[in-house]
Amino acid sequence: QVQLVESGGGLVQAGGSLRLSCVVSENIFNFNSVGWYRQAPGKQRELVARINVGGRTDYADFAKDRFTISRDNGINTVHLQMNGLKSEDTAVYYCHANKLSRDYWGQGTQGTVSS
Repeated sequence: QVQLVESGGGLVQAGGSLRLSCVVSENIFNFNSVGWYRQAPGKQRELVARINVGGRTDYADFAKDRFTISRDNGINTVHLQMNGLKSEDTAVYYCHANKLSRDYWGQGTQGTVSS
């Protein structure tokens, strides 16, 4: 059973930073990609950033230049460093992993940006 456990959410002022972490229960190289999505109240879940098995990264336009995804292979963890946060970044952030056409999700961590 694949498990994704997020941490690092919280409350921060606009312009501040948050660092999210996702611990995966097995070797992250078993997955096509591991990444982050977010869902704001009343909105659809959307991709934030992901990193594939080869190390290629993809970012949503809003995340470029502000967010950085990285992985720590030794501890099967993927991080999302978020800088220059805006109130519109307030959302529940979900870790996501894809393997053999199956999607796995974490329980989500709340990130709130006060203006």
